[in-house]
Amino acid sequence: MKGVKNVKAVILAGGQGIRLQPLTCTTPKPMLPLANVPFLVYPIMLLKKHGITDIILSTNHLPEVFESYFAKHSFGVNLTYVKEDEPLGTCGAVKNVEHLLDSTFIVFNGDILTDLNVSQVIEYHKAKKAKATLTLTSVEDPTAYGLVPLDKTGRIKDFLEKPNWDEVTTDLINAGTYVLEPEVLKYVPERENYSFERGLFPLLIEKNEPFFGFAPNAYWLDIGSPQKYLQAHYDLLEGKISSEFRGKEIKPRVWVDEGSSISDKAAFFGPLIIGKNCSISDHVKILGQTTIGNNCVIGEGAQLEGCVLFDGCHIGDSAVVKNSILGKQLKLGEKVHVEEVAVLGDNLVVKNENYLKRGIKIWPDTEIGEGEIKF
Repeated sequence: MKGVKNVKAVILAGGQGIRLQPLTCTTPKPMLPLANVPFLVYPIMLLKKHGITDIILSTNHLPEVFESYFAKHSFGVNLTYVKEDEPLGTCGAVKNVEHLLDSTFIVFNGDILTDLNVSQVIEYHKAKKAKATLTLTSVEDPTAYGLVPLDKTGRIKDFLEKPNWDEVTTDLINAGTYVLEPEVLKYVPERENYSFERGLFPLLIEKNEPFFGFAPNAYWLDIGSPQKYLQAHYDLLEGKISSEFRGKEIKPRVWVDEGSSISDKAAFFGPLIIGKNCSISDHVKILGQTTIGNNCVIGEGAQLEGCVLFDGCHIGDSAVVKNSILGKQLKLGEKVHVEEVAVLGDNLVVKNENYLKRGIKIWPDTEIGEGEIKF
């Protein structure tokens, strides 16, 4: 790990998380739970694994949530919080912490799940004597991302943000992790909303700076939409990215944390995570790829499959929840159906016999009367 000596990290955690509303109305996107742990813990632990323990968090939306959690859980790293008074964009946020950066540093986007070999990309950056190195990944549809063609030496030839199909010459896209030298920040204006993708990176090419791409064989997923957020849980549970889950593995790929009770008349199949102090009633059926948060109650005869329940959910008798996301302290009545990537916010009350399907989103603190929605 020689490449990580004196390297700091900046994690961009200031986004509004609009695509993940209503969940992000009350919780910043990087602090949403992933397998019952705040998402941000994953990049922090990855950095720590590679010897990087000096980490700067750039925040804007609900900054107190970060500080409150990490005040109790330090994970053996040194976190410095820098709040943007106004959103500054991906690169403007890094310019805002320039005074803390005096040597090679790595930038993580706070919504990317990866098992990137951080040491390897930093060593590549230094071997190339690069001023900036982008990690790249291949995707089926590069038009939704920043397209990054390379020359034979690995140098970046162009940077096309969200190109049309007739502009596509490679399937390599910007994977949202950058190794940079502090001097590149001289090109970035002070206190302006400024983008890596549309601002700094094209300018580095124009200035003929040593600007390289690195395409590792690494897992990569942007968790920024409900579908991708669910996919991150599924991939984690299926072992596509390694992780240790909290609790005891009571049968193959079924992890149950302390204080939880499961009826011997319930049926459940892995992969499955059940948090602390949960109660699973008679005749409940839980199928794989499901994550249940702490202090949840699952009523008699309920069915769960491929869903994510945040802490404190109460699921009524004979309710069905499939491929959907339920926020904190949510209460579902009897025979409620929640399916097809429905996203329900915190402190929601849904009374008996409602049908919430087809990607419906319901904002926090809403109450839905009995039988009101048959979506």
